[in-house]
Amino acid sequence: MLPAKLASITLLAALLAPGLAWSKASDRNQPMTIDSNNNDCNFSDDGKCQFSGNVVITQGTMEIHADTADVIRKNGETERVVLTGKQARLKQQMDDNTWMNARADNMDYNISSEVIILTGNYNVESERGTNAGQRMVYNTRTGNMQSGGDGTRVRTVIQPKAKAPAAAGDKK
Repeated sequence: MLPAKLASITLLAALLAPGLAWSKASDRNQPMTIDSNNNDCNFSDDGKCQFSGNVVITQGTMEIHADTADVIRKNGETERVVLTGKQARLKQQMDDNTWMNARADNMDYNISSEVIILTGNYNVESERGTNAGQRMVYNTRTGNMQSGGDGTRVRTVIQPKAKAPAAAGDKK
């Protein structure tokens, strides 16, 4: 691949990734609260909890709204979280104090591989830009993002870098 094209793709992925790698680091150390109309939980080491009906998950600055949330445990550790809804929504403040908003019909986060898959009319927005389509795979560890490839179109919008305010004596 040409170096310029590789650099452009790398920059694009860095600008438009869902933001989980840049999420507020302190959020991970906060308690997680899950509110729902119903829950059906198996608290064994290899169990599953399904929360349904107006699910709201908060942890630090992160806020998730979904119709259902499945939390799957393996060997006593949370392995996957699957959020569904029309549409499941996530918002979170980043370490740079900007906000990231994402929505999709399905959000599947594999905690051990640190990969999140957004499917079904997904849209990710941040101050850096937006990315929308039918399927996105994002590795939060490496920052690698892949969209499309399934015969559908992907739309990407990159915001220009903010211009510095003009000095008091500058005239245009």
